[in-house]
Amino acid sequence: MPGFDLIIYDCDGVLVDSEIIAAEVESKLLTESGFPISPEEMAERFAGLTWKDILLTVELESSIPFSAQLLDESERLLDIRLASDVQAIDGAMEAILRIPGPRCICSNSSLPRLKTMLARTGIDRLFGDHIYSAKDLGEGRTKPAPDVFLHGASQLGVKPSGVLVIEDSVHGIHGARAAGMRVVGFTGASHSYPGHADQLTEAGAETVISRMRDLPATVEALAGWTELL
Repeated sequence: MPGFDLIIYDCDGVLVDSEIIAAEVESKLLTESGFPISPEEMAERFAGLTWKDILLTVELESSIPFSAQLLDESERLLDIRLASDVQAIDGAMEAILRIPGPRCICSNSSLPRLKTMLARTGIDRLFGDHIYSAKDLGEGRTKPAPDVFLHGASQLGVKPSGVLVIEDSVHGIHGARAAGMRVVGFTGASHSYPGHADQLTEAGAETVISRMRDLPATVEALAGWTELL
């Protein structure tokens, strides 16, 4: 498709409806540890961040020290829930197949978790080996850092200016824009909240969609724009 050399998809909240599951697990653990927070507030404030970064942020806010065991417990519980409950975002597979050209996934989730979720939903076959985790790049390189996006583009031999990213979180959009890439925001997952689209636009998304079936036409329209907005 003229205009884009690569489409990069976030995974959680874009291809699979996992952010709401994570918010439920993590809000329960934080509440039990003395920091009351609802799944809805978790999704609004922290979607797109790693659990470790969430804990560090909450520690700074509340002065509540969290044990390393809490980090491990969340990972264990979340892996169980995702393996049994995660579903594909409605229309995701069909939309991906309608958009020609190279594609990859760039996510903050670990590679084993990504493979589990994508295999359960059948989306893995659409990306082959082009599935990249920011956690594999080293400490401090998860979104909102641009590193995983730049890594994905490098693996496919594409310049950042020729890339379009599909993201559902403010943190992800900040990372994509810092990488010099264009971004479409997505608000069609179960964790979406009032004002979500406005936040994505303010973060730098050129446009925001709430249905995956609208993505092919959106990509086609944006492909005609040659300047990074």
